[in-house]
Amino acid sequence: MKILVNGRHLEVTPALKSYAEEKIGKFEKYLSNITEAVVTLSVEKYRHKVEVLLKANGVMIQAEGITGEIYSSIDEVVEKLEKQVKKYKEKLVSHRKGENKASAVPAAPFYEEGTIIKKKRFDMKPMSPEEAVMQMDLLDKDFFVFANDTSGDINVIYRRKDGNYGLIEPVKR
Repeated sequence: MKILVNGRHLEVTPALKSYAEEKIGKFEKYLSNITEAVVTLSVEKYRHKVEVLLKANGVMIQAEGITGEIYSSIDEVVEKLEKQVKKYKEKLVSHRKGENKASAVPAAPFYEEGTIIKKKRFDMKPMSPEEAVMQMDLLDKDFFVFANDTSGDINVIYRRKDGNYGLIEPVKR
């Protein structure tokens, strides 16, 4: 596993880098297929923030910790990641048993006039809607864009207010 430690408004000392690498490195024994871990350390006034993104076989697990001290922020983010990795592994096991099937309900489009303030690019691994739901939950987001492994089309899975999930699929004409 490759661990990248970056600093924003903070000089990353060798001691700080080795502490972060040691803490994040232990996830390799839980998930053997982690290819990369990106650790971003930042300071804003009195807030010390640590963001971690684990990339494992096309799945991304993300967490952040904010405290008054950088080392405790690292510890906090590691605790959050442990919960997410455990959740991911449990879902993998239950997915293999055929449990936790998401209901697929198409949604009406939503439009609000405004300005695009952020653009994001990311790799898309073809996956089933069930895998997309799991990925969305791991990233703790309300929607997830993915390539459907059966049709090859770009789909969107989203969390509905009633706790279920919706799937948006393009219609070919």
